[in-house]
Amino acid sequence: MEVRIQSIHFDASEQLRSFIQKKVVKLEKYYDDIKKVEVSLKVVKPETVENKEAGVKVIVPNGECYASKVCDTFEEAVDLSVEALEKQLVKYKEKQRSK
Repeated sequence: MEVRIQSIHFDASEQLRSFIQKKVVKLEKYYDDIKKVEVSLKVVKPETVENKEAGVKVIVPNGECYASKVCDTFEEAVDLSVEALEKQLVKYKEKQRSK
């Protein structure tokens, strides 16, 4: 599984990158055949408190799942996005089985 992390208009720290890597790898528990995961991080309107947006796209054969969250920290946003994707992947897997 390939993981691409893109930070828009800033440089993501190594610590943040490894955190994302660790979280995203756990998605393989829910669906084995994940081809690629694209994570985009951006800061929305710097003057607000909840201004860290993380969008996570999981590319699987014949489809993709996407989740995006805005939180206080990138870690929290990634956490919540991955949680949402876990549910999506479980549903996707069930759909594939019923075909």
